[in-house]
Amino acid sequence: MKEWKKIYDSKLVTVEEAASKIKSGDRVWVASAASAPAKLVNSIAERSSELVDVEWYDSLAFNLFDFFKGEGKGHINVNTWYMSGVTRKFKKEGNINVASIHLSKLYKYIQEKEPTVVLCEVSEPDENGYMCYGPAGVVTCDEAAKSADRIIVQVNKHCPYIHGERNKVHVSEVAYICEDHHQVLELPQAPASEIDEKIADYIIPEIPDGATIQLGIGGTANAVGYGLENKKDLGVHSEMLTNSMVHLIKKGVINNSKKNYKPNKTVISFGLGSQELYDFMNKNESIEIRPFNEINDPNEIAKNDNLISINNALMVDFTGQVASEAIGFNQFSSTGGQLDFVRGSQLSKGGKSFICLPSTFNSEKGKKSRIMMTLPPGTAVTVPRTDAQYIVTEYGAADVSNKTLSERAKLLIGIAHPDFREELKQQAIEAGIIS
Repeated sequence: MKEWKKIYDSKLVTVEEAASKIKSGDRVWVASAASAPAKLVNSIAERSSELVDVEWYDSLAFNLFDFFKGEGKGHINVNTWYMSGVTRKFKKEGNINVASIHLSKLYKYIQEKEPTVVLCEVSEPDENGYMCYGPAGVVTCDEAAKSADRIIVQVNKHCPYIHGERNKVHVSEVAYICEDHHQVLELPQAPASEIDEKIADYIIPEIPDGATIQLGIGGTANAVGYGLENKKDLGVHSEMLTNSMVHLIKKGVINNSKKNYKPNKTVISFGLGSQELYDFMNKNESIEIRPFNEINDPNEIAKNDNLISINNALMVDFTGQVASEAIGFNQFSSTGGQLDFVRGSQLSKGGKSFICLPSTFNSEKGKKSRIMMTLPPGTAVTVPRTDAQYIVTEYGAADVSNKTLSERAKLLIGIAHPDFREELKQQAIEAGIIS
């Protein structure tokens, strides 16, 4: 028997035993999204009433754990650096605390919090006893492990093994191992709407052959991604690997041959999508995981010529301020890496930044314009007006960079929904923004 297998067996416990190793006062860092060890965390949740002042750090939680609810406060206090639909649902109950963190600075946040425990779902050990932190655990777990006195892993034979930097942990480095073999949690793919397709139609011609792309999740990103089939020699430098990217790689559209930085590699920080995506990532040497403080550093982003960044927003005001994470104090998502890529793409030779949004949204009072004179009170500005470049709706693309406030307002009103343009124009005149 290999030496690492003996170590593995000596640390193997039941899920319930692993859950019992969380103590009052612990600072627990749990892997993101599909890499959260759901069975283990549910077992911890079952004993949350026994615990006092556990600080819990998560992001993009896909699973509902009972301590997310208000009664969890004081027992397991939830801190999230990226909101999900699940944590958003329970925020008003008072036990979801949201941190505003640029992904390029996330590791400083981890260092300040000094986690005492790391929880992650991992792959089975390789021939040398190393387990991969998985499609989303690779983002932060290695950094969090630096201060932790306990690394507790849940081994899943279906978890992909992904190549990269700081992507794995040896069986000798973990305190406890439990097992739960199940299919990796998939992210349902948002279908592209007619509006998404129209927005994509304005962006796709602006992406040259040989460009390096960054895409996020959602209908617009999918409309752009799948709409790039006729391009050539695209590359990827992005926080996440998406299903549309996998599609383009298989088609030969993405080959990373023209990238200046790490050519011939799809460079990402994590993967999130379907089983097809996870299967594609598994032991694929053309994919390389890199830390957020590298992937999201604007200066690193800019090493690639023609870096095209495509992100979503909720609202934009006349000056070009972009709100992508909240409306008033109602938090929808989080700061994330949007501004990192907005800045990095514009530092790139030939690079471009696109912020996309439908022109309207439905409120209790009826249809409202997402292009507006001022953002609602309390609304966080994700991208300052000094950084905004292309703003895109289904009615056009407005390049607001280096424009006067008057020019910006006119351009943005021009891509607002036609039903609101005259009203918006009058508001701008009355405010003295345009004459």
